[in-house]
Amino acid sequence: MNVLFDLDGTLTDPREGILGCFKHALEKLQVAAPTDRELERFIGPPLWESFSTLCGSSNKGAVEQAVALYRERFATKGMFENRIYSGIADALARFQQARVQLFVVTSKVRLFAEPIVEHFGLRRFFLSVYGGELDGSYVDKSELIAKVLRSESLTPDETVMIGDRAHDVIGAKANGVLSVGALWGFGSREELVSAGAELLCEVPNKLVETVCFR
Repeated sequence: MNVLFDLDGTLTDPREGILGCFKHALEKLQVAAPTDRELERFIGPPLWESFSTLCGSSNKGAVEQAVALYRERFATKGMFENRIYSGIADALARFQQARVQLFVVTSKVRLFAEPIVEHFGLRRFFLSVYGGELDGSYVDKSELIAKVLRSESLTPDETVMIGDRAHDVIGAKANGVLSVGALWGFGSREELVSAGAELLCEVPNKLVETVCFR
């Protein structure tokens, strides 16, 4: 079996860092920032999509400027304003003991995802870390999961995607991969169910039972 893990909202809680970077970018652009609660819904989706909504613009240049300002703070500080969810390390160790192949599959730019996974001591559990690229390619979860399946020669019906947002579920379904909604993250139960999640998991320490004994 192969298990693909989203990063933000699934393996780690990046709320502090991501909200700080959104606010930094919006302040530089002189755009009024919404409340923290409203900003939380932008944790997980691709940055281009989020800033298009936050800035009320689909202009490519404006959105790219916002993304660059976000990354300005993220690269130096925001990426490590983060914490591992309780129970995740134990769940990963149990998967590993069961000889399940584990991969990180995130819309976050790979350049940032890899050091985050390393910094929090999780790299030893994963065969590879897959993410988006700085030019905006592979930030779409459907395209990214397809790339992972192709690159690693994984069979869709032997693969599971675990994530906390609709994007994870939609990406999994587009590739014939079983989707598990992580209810401890930033997506609601309603969001995950509406997207078509086949399974839901309440807490990390129930992941192995949910995935392996379904």
